Amino acid sequence: MSRSTTRTRWRLGLITTALLTATALVPVPAHAEAVTDYVITVDPTARGAKIDDSMYGVFFEDINRAADGGLYAELVQNRSFEYSTVDNRSYTPLTSWTVDGAAQVMDDAGRLNDRNRNYLSLAAGSSVTNAGYNTGVRVEQGKKYEFSVWARAESGSALTVSLQDADGALATARRVDVRTGGWARYRAAFTANRTSSAGRLTVASSAAAALDMVSLFPRDTYKNEPNGLRKDLAEKIAALHPGFVRFPGGCLVNTGSMQDYSEASGWQRARSYQWKDTVGPVEERAVNSNFWGYNQSYGLGYYEYLRFAEDIGAMPLPVVPALVTGCGQNGAVVDDALLKRHIQDTLDLIEFANGPVTSTWGRKRARMGHPEPFHLTHLEVGNEENLPVEFFARFKQFRAAIEAKYPDITVISNSGPDDSGSTFDTAWQLNRDADVAMVDEHYYNSPQWFLQNNDRYDSYDRGGPKVFLGEYASQGNAFKNGLAEAAYMTGLERNADVVKLASYAPLFANEDYVQWSPDMVWFNNHDSWNSANYEVQKLFMTNVGDRVVPSTATGTPSLQGPITGAVGLSTWATGAAYDDVRVTDADGDALLSDDFSGDTSNWTHTGGGSWSLQDGQYVQTDTAAENTMVSAGDAAWHDYDLHVKATKKSGKEGFLVAFGVKDTGNYYWWNLGGWNNTRSAVEQAVDGGKSTLISRAGSVETGRAYDVDVKVRGRQVTLYLDGQEWGSFTDDKPAEPFRQVVTRDKKTGDLIVKVVNAQSAEARTAIDLGGAKVASRAKVTTLAAAPDAVNTEAATAVAPVTSTFTGVTGEFTYTFPANSITFLRIRQR
Repeated sequence: MSRSTTRTRWRLGLITTALLTATALVPVPAHAEAVTDYVITVDPTARGAKIDDSMYGVFFEDINRAADGGLYAELVQNRSFEYSTVDNRSYTPLTSWTVDGAAQVMDDAGRLNDRNRNYLSLAAGSSVTNAGYNTGVRVEQGKKYEFSVWARAESGSALTVSLQDADGALATARRVDVRTGGWARYRAAFTANRTSSAGRLTVASSAAAALDMVSLFPRDTYKNEPNGLRKDLAEKIAALHPGFVRFPGGCLVNTGSMQDYSEASGWQRARSYQWKDTVGPVEERAVNSNFWGYNQSYGLGYYEYLRFAEDIGAMPLPVVPALVTGCGQNGAVVDDALLKRHIQDTLDLIEFANGPVTSTWGRKRARMGHPEPFHLTHLEVGNEENLPVEFFARFKQFRAAIEAKYPDITVISNSGPDDSGSTFDTAWQLNRDADVAMVDEHYYNSPQWFLQNNDRYDSYDRGGPKVFLGEYASQGNAFKNGLAEAAYMTGLERNADVVKLASYAPLFANEDYVQWSPDMVWFNNHDSWNSANYEVQKLFMTNVGDRVVPSTATGTPSLQGPITGAVGLSTWATGAAYDDVRVTDADGDALLSDDFSGDTSNWTHTGGGSWSLQDGQYVQTDTAAENTMVSAGDAAWHDYDLHVKATKKSGKEGFLVAFGVKDTGNYYWWNLGGWNNTRSAVEQAVDGGKSTLISRAGSVETGRAYDVDVKVRGRQVTLYLDGQEWGSFTDDKPAEPFRQVVTRDKKTGDLIVKVVNAQSAEARTAIDLGGAKVASRAKVTTLAAAPDAVNTEAATAVAPVTSTFTGVTGEFTYTFPANSITFLRIRQR
């Protein structure tokens, strides 16, 4: 019998077993006998896609206090007294400070400089104390800390600087003598005599004095850089060995005013992130109102970003404003002079990064301490613009100017904030027509979406623009989220000829200042910990390989039935009224009929908000509440028609009509007038994570009654608005839990077999290496945990385990654990 015939029968036997024993996609309890059989077939003679060294990177945005109070190592909060109600309604210039005696924040001609508008006037015999971040100023026993302050005193003054917590002094107090005259910078050093996370920094003055830029830095920063980075957080990024660092945003780039920070603009606080504000001496850098509801000091600026990328061997990838706002603001700036200024700023940025020391901006970089160029090769214009036509008109002008002066720079465009829909389609068509080099895609979806869409890039045009997946995550920090992301990443690698760059987002979250979750790394003022998602990213980023080795795998048979579930009504930051709810089965028989002329006993309130009967309608009146769901009916309902009459009463959005409602985390809803009343979409929630199934631009009128009809047949849904078909979709993609990809590491000669088993059953797998001659031992790295396992400060439930497997041959069997990600590094002989 020939070897090929033996191999064919061997495969067929296992495939037959798989068909007999395969479990459904719904996770089942883990038992020793719960096994699903698969076959992986590798073709080592075929040439797959080349994987660039820069394939995986990180995206840093100052969200969740990722910069000030996070990666930026400054320990003093509001160090220059610039906090403002523009940043946050609760802020004052003395936020995080307490005064003993008399002190006043001044904004007058006595300031340190025009761009640092505020300073503190401290009366004789008075003091100010800073509370730091989280629970306070963090110091560690035996470590050194550098204090500095800009000060002036008409008659001289002695400052007493101390560190203490509730238990007493944390270091020996220091005396700083301020000379008579103008502003000058003064320094002192502390050595902590014990460890505390609740420290306070106090500055007391013997005579009247003016203070600004009150600073305390650990000497032990990453790479011991001055104005440096918090060591543990920087080291976590470095440990990923990222191929690139995308910065500074995100919504920071395309929101707020596009004006500069100057007298001419009225010292505009709520501005887009503009790079020239962030370089030069830190005391001369502008402050800004952060889109996420706090203040940015810009101590961590473009120079520090570029330097950090260089330190960790990553490609810098800055993002500049395109003068079209997004993130809910959605406006196009019409000002040709302003557009030209931003284009010139972008050209100046490239000169700052790459120019010789004889150039204007290269000289500025050299004066900051880096005469060598940073070797910038990629630059992105814009971020998630919802106005694709307006964005692209401006993008083309940026690209033309950059390519004319710097033809070697890759200029990256984007496709809006979603994975599909009219904005996405329009943006992609514009990018294709203009032969754009690379397009940035962003999406945040449920784990099920990631399991369903592993093949997303299989059908992309190989000759069209390349893809930069600049932001993605599966809406959770549990291991099941990491499993879904890992399954999806096998598809990214398989399509490495199209997907050239990819980065999970967001990167950091301070646990006491969270605007967005999930996040890859969590921290407070004294500790940091890796999420399950971080461990997944690290496993892929440190085991990429240089080229894909083509391979195939059998799948898990799907046992999908029809869409089932009750019906529901909801709102989001909006008041709305509902009436004439009717549900009929496929034969036209009534399942539910409610005109709200009686009571609301049919309905169960599972969300927030305030519901009541008013004039024969069911009304939700709380315009601050999000997801106010009420539901009615049977979770077993299927193949039905839903009719609702819905009216928006007040608020920012429209209304939500739900179907297929199983529980509070699993349902579909038609979101009419969502996203600040700019578009409508059908979203599917699975275990609380949402994915968009169909989307169209459009708004809802206040006070107008709409007839909303939803027809559910099997897994097909058709939607009607005022009697006209609005759209339809079929939700029949299997959420395949078993995914794999194989790559080759040129440096080591290893075949890297990467397998994700995102189900609660073991995956007994026959692996055929296609005749490759291999060593019998493989290095194995496994991430395995319960689906709901989460890493915390106190416990690490998800961590890699390494082992050795000695049963490798040209054809061998390996059983992949339930809920696991496994990398087998197999040495070729």
